[in-house]
Amino acid sequence: MDEGIAVKVRLLRGGKIAMGPGKADLLDAIGRTGSISAAARAMGMSYRRAWLLVDIMNRSFGAPLVRSAAGGSRGGGAKVTATGMQVLTHYRAMQAAASAAAGPHAAALSKLLRPGD
Repeated sequence: MDEGIAVKVRLLRGGKIAMGPGKADLLDAIGRTGSISAAARAMGMSYRRAWLLVDIMNRSFGAPLVRSAAGGSRGGGAKVTATGMQVLTHYRAMQAAASAAAGPHAAALSKLLRPGD
């Protein structure tokens, strides 16, 4: 798709974003790092913000997307659940489909944008 136009897919539930590009990236980062705090650091956000985003995701779906264990002597950490992986897979596919469908329209709109910025 044209660089001048971006299509962002968001799933809304109860007035909150249940899943969007940032939350999907956070799930990916938690999956890579095994930690909400490490994922937050990797994304340049506070642990509190990451935790709040995880809480919204977990409350929005029928089963939690992330399970976490408190730190301490046994280490703690976080894991993306099977439901979280399913949500992430479907969401990424939906992003790709929306981007492909919007491609011709994005190209046409891009030509109508003001040059610069």
